[in-house]
This record gives sequence, structure tokens and C-alpha cells, in this order.
Amino acid sequence: MENDTAPASGTRGASKLKAWRISATATAFGLVALFFAWQWYDGHNRIGALRDELAQRVRESESDSRDARLSARQAQETAREAQAKLAQIELKLAEFQNQQLSLDTLYQELSRSRDEWVMAEIEQILTIASQQLQLTGNVQVALSALQTADARLARSGRPQFLPLRRVFSRDIERLKTAPSLDVPGFAAKLDELIAGVDSLPLVQEARPRATSAPKREADGLWERLVAELLGELRQLVRIENMEGSDPALLSPPQAFFLRENLKLRLLNARLALLARDEAAYHGDVKVAASWLERYFDTRSRAAVAMAVTLKQLGSGSIVVSLPTLGESLAAVRAYKPIRKQAGQ
Repeated sequence: MENDTAPASGTRGASKLKAWRISATATAFGLVALFFAWQWYDGHNRIGALRDELAQRVRESESDSRDARLSARQAQETAREAQAKLAQIELKLAEFQNQQLSLDTLYQELSRSRDEWVMAEIEQILTIASQQLQLTGNVQVALSALQTADARLARSGRPQFLPLRRVFSRDIERLKTAPSLDVPGFAAKLDELIAGVDSLPLVQEARPRATSAPKREADGLWERLVAELLGELRQLVRIENMEGSDPALLSPPQAFFLRENLKLRLLNARLALLARDEAAYHGDVKVAASWLERYFDTRSRAAVAMAVTLKQLGSGSIVVSLPTLGESLAAVRAYKPIRKQAGQ
């Protein structure tokens, strides 16, 4: 009986061991299958995320392209507006030239009387000087014209010109004490800035400054070799504090449109200067200075010079209260009828 029971219990133990092994093997296969399923699911999610990111990048690129085309159209429209304003200014200058030609014609058609000839010449000089004073604010030209007219009357030696000379003297004193505004000088500086925009380096093109480590004399050959090797290694990687916000990274088309828009801002400032529009002038100069500080390498010599010039141009006012030559012109024009009445 005991012998029969022992084999039966051994058979049951072997069966349990075999069942346990089969269960462990199935569990292991299940874990491996679960691991591969998880890996497939994770890879599928990553591929989907990469596909979404790629689609987002494509949409952003298309949006940037549309923005660039819009900026180009805006730049073209601004250029056309600037050309229209320049055409208006050229038209005004042509009108002034026509007025000068008319005055020349009037000068030829004047009476043979010496006094009327002198008055016509003085009126022509004062008219041109008054136009220059209104257009460019050039006080020195108006002052020189009045002094020339006064000297012309003084050379004639006629006492009937004394009232006119007193009027000229009052206008001369007002012009001497009037504030001066160098409009041609400001316009020339703006032209120089426009011409120098293309030579400005962008901030993203700036290179770190090389730092020289203190050198000491090496005695042995190995020490010199180690020192040279360390010097070369220091040149491989440089860390520099930009001292501000991250620089704007611009693509070549964006850099081109940035320079063109900066030129247009400076050109608008020049037009506002000629039109005496102080708000537009200071606004354009301020925007140009902010763009220069943000997008260009302010450590370069050209950028430093432009920043100094923009600061000078934006520090003063372009609207000054200037006297006119109206009193002198009115006196000259009122004198001719008197001379005709006296001649009659």
C-alpha cells in the first residue's frame, strides 16, 4: 500500500510542476506580448505627435510666407505713397520756379524808370527769400536778401527810400533774433542714414568678442604645449552675455524687408521734415531708433554712428516760430503805385 501511494503522489507532483511551468511560460509570453504591444502603441503615438508637429510647422511656414507677401505689398504701397509725396514737393518746387520765371518776365516788362526797376529787383529778391523761408526755414537766406535789398536802396542815395529802409531794418532785427532750423542739414543727415542702412550688421550676425586670457611665461616644453592646447580649447566654445532679450532671428527675406522698411521710415521722416509735421517726424525717427536697437548689432561702428545721429535728429523740434517778410514785401508792393501816381 505504501509503495502504491508513493508513485501516485510523485505523479501528481510532476503534473503540478508541469502545469506550473506551462503557466509561467504563458505568463512570460503574455508579458512579452504586452511589452511589444505597449511599444507599438507608444511608437504609434510618437509618430502621430511628429506628424501633428510637422503639420503645425508647415502651417506656420505658410503663415510666415503670407506675412512676408503682405509686408512686401505694404512696402510697395508705402513706396508709392512716398513717390506721390515727392511728386507733390517737386510740383511745388516747379511752381516756385514758374513764379521765379514770371518774376523775371515782370522784371523785363517794368518801366524804364530807375526807381521802379530797383523796386522790381528788390521785390523779386524778397519774394524768392520769403518762399525759401517758408519752405526750408532758412533764416540766413532771408536775412541776406533783406540786407542786400537795404544795401541796394542805400547805394541809390534817394531820400524817398528811407521809409522802406526802416521797414527792412525792423525785419532784419527780427530775423537776427529768430531761432534757426537747419532743414537742409537735417535732410542731408537723413539721406546719409538711408544710404548706410544696407551696411548695418544684424544682431544675429554679431560675433562674440575674443577674450584674451592672461599669459604667463612657461619654462618647459611640456608646459608650453599644455598652455597652447588650453588656449586652442578655449577658442572652441565661447559663452557671452547678450545683456538683454533674445535677439530676433530673421530669414534673408525678412532681413531684406526690415532694411527696406527702415529706409522707408527714414524717408517718411525726411518728408515730414519738409512738411513741418513734427509728430510724424519724431514718430518715424523713434521707430527707426527702436528697430536699430532691436534688430541690428549696436556694437558695430556703423550702428553706433547711426544711433547717435538719430538721437540728435530726434532731440530737437522742427517747428519753430519764424518771422515772415510780409511787412517788407507789402511795403515794396505799396510803393510802386505811389511812384506811378507821382509820375502821372
